[in-house]
Amino acid sequence: MGRNVGVPPRRLSGIGRRLRVDYPRRGRRGLARLVPSGRQLLALLLLCCGTVATLVAYVYSTVRIEDVNASARAEATVYYWADGTQMAVVGAVNRQAVPLSDIPPSLQNAVIAAENADFYSDPGFSVAGVGRAVVNMARGGQVQGGSTITQQYVKNTYLTPEQTVDRKLRELCLSVKLSRSLSKAEILQGYLNTSWFGRNAYGVQAAARAYYGMDARDLDPGRGALLAALLKGAQDYDPSLGEANHRRAEARWRYVLDRQVELGHMSRQERAKYTVFPEPRRQSVPTGLSGQTGYLVDVANKYIAQRTGLTAEDLGRGGYRIRTTFDRDKVERLRQTVDSVTARTLDPERRSTDRDVQVGAASVRPGDGAVLALYGGPDATRHFTNNADTAGVPVGPAFKPFVLAAALQHGVRSAGNAVPPPPVSTDSFYDGTGALVSGTPLSPQERTGAGTGPFPGGVLPFATGLPTLREALVGDGDSVYSRLGEDVGLAKVRDLAVSTGLLPQSMAPLERRFSAGTSTPSAVRMADAYATFAQDGERTDPYSVTSVTYRGTRLEGLERPPGRQVLDTEVAREVSRAMRDVAVDALEPGTLRALGPVAAGRTGDDDRLRAAWFVGYTEELSTAVTVFRTRPGEAALLPLSGAGGPGVERGDFLPLRVWSSYMAGTLPGADGAGTGASAAAR
Repeated sequence: MGRNVGVPPRRLSGIGRRLRVDYPRRGRRGLARLVPSGRQLLALLLLCCGTVATLVAYVYSTVRIEDVNASARAEATVYYWADGTQMAVVGAVNRQAVPLSDIPPSLQNAVIAAENADFYSDPGFSVAGVGRAVVNMARGGQVQGGSTITQQYVKNTYLTPEQTVDRKLRELCLSVKLSRSLSKAEILQGYLNTSWFGRNAYGVQAAARAYYGMDARDLDPGRGALLAALLKGAQDYDPSLGEANHRRAEARWRYVLDRQVELGHMSRQERAKYTVFPEPRRQSVPTGLSGQTGYLVDVANKYIAQRTGLTAEDLGRGGYRIRTTFDRDKVERLRQTVDSVTARTLDPERRSTDRDVQVGAASVRPGDGAVLALYGGPDATRHFTNNADTAGVPVGPAFKPFVLAAALQHGVRSAGNAVPPPPVSTDSFYDGTGALVSGTPLSPQERTGAGTGPFPGGVLPFATGLPTLREALVGDGDSVYSRLGEDVGLAKVRDLAVSTGLLPQSMAPLERRFSAGTSTPSAVRMADAYATFAQDGERTDPYSVTSVTYRGTRLEGLERPPGRQVLDTEVAREVSRAMRDVAVDALEPGTLRALGPVAAGRTGDDDRLRAAWFVGYTEELSTAVTVFRTRPGEAALLPLSGAGGPGVERGDFLPLRVWSSYMAGTLPGADGAGTGASAAAR
């Protein structure tokens, strides 16, 4: 009783039925229930489009066009030493605005042809460019910058350099608003007066002065085409920054001229007048970056770009406060040491060989990775290549510790028979048949004798006849370590060297001479890789910046790199013990007593590679010094023979003198007056 027998269940009203979402879908089984229907996908797409449209409409209605002059005004960028004192001030921005009437039409057309062919007809933004940005964001990449001239002008003038979705959306809305409030001529004038052309030049007037020493109004179409090419990225297209840059610049210059013909901005007859690349004048560096300061700023800028994506263009706009790891006293001490050693040893007025000698050096703190000091050359305003951070100088036998570490870490491969390969130790040696022998070390007399093994003449040029791996590390053991590298596997040697801190792109091809040091790492990377041995196999990537703030806001991505174990602890310690023999052989006892335990690698007197290295470390400091010869504008290295005086086979003694004097001078309380230089002079 009281029950509503036969009453049908309550049904949804018409509106309720329309709003009900049939998901997971009824009438389907298994995973098919989770597959949306076509109507559901369409509804979801419409919802997303509506949300985006609402967001764009909101941003468009709220974003305002600020005063151009106030927004484009930039502060200087300040660099600080590790102790917080000021190191360098870069800026203010080198810019001189000129009216569009002072910019030749040929230059205007070159820029439009290179950057935005549809400039006069587009609505201020590029649909394709926005699509690329969306796809890049979806893939987890950085938010791309504007692709039209209007978008780039907005980015240069009104927005901060941060790479976020919010900034990209505001850039898009501002571009549309700007296109409706300014004429195309006004936008083009603003763009040409705010764009970065490299050499700290913002705007075409500053660029014309920096590259050709003339006003923008006097530029011919050939020179104007090069300035237009620089807008793609002056760091890659300034022809004075290296051979690769020159090739890219010339190719881009030809493209800009040809593109103008294609778009009808230039006749073929006019184009035919410009077939010779208009070489710009030599680059000048602000005097505030003279001495070592310019090299320090260069290393800091590269590190910031690597970790945050900020380019030299962004930093050049100003407003940044950059705290570096550089120790003012050590930088000055290293400079004084190099100047003192080269002044006493080289005589460029009397010996032409001495005129082309170059020195590069860097110091890294073991266990930390902080780059404390470097010597990049005599003066950053005259010698633009940073010798401490350049790749191109073969490291020679200073590479042997990596081969030894690989052998201790991985062992050697079997010779192809049933006999397993012997364990490897620093007391292992190759016998007369070319077989690696391990076990109880034999006396020099027992190891002396000819053989028929793989070495030239069957006899090694050692007083002991058949040296151990430890002895070959100290002396001329190229043949021993070339064979050892092949027995370990050259790929394993390369991978171990990279794991300790050397860059993959600095590794030479894997051929027989690879283990003899044909790779070309920088002094910074060599100091850091040796520091891995000092820290019992724990690697920390080198870093040169501890913090960057932009108008009071601290930027992310500059946390100190974490350490990670890349070598067995005992392997690293065994390599260090072997390298102490190198230091004992190379350094005078007075230097060793002052510094304490020293482990080192070096090139030898008989090394025929055209560079000399000495790399060594104590518990507090790992330092690499390289010496080589090269002429300005020439990539090939010159022989070191004769550098330093008649009868000198090579300049191998120079890095040793610099290293020992500098390292002894960094000790607390040291007066630095040639402490180790005279002791190490040979």
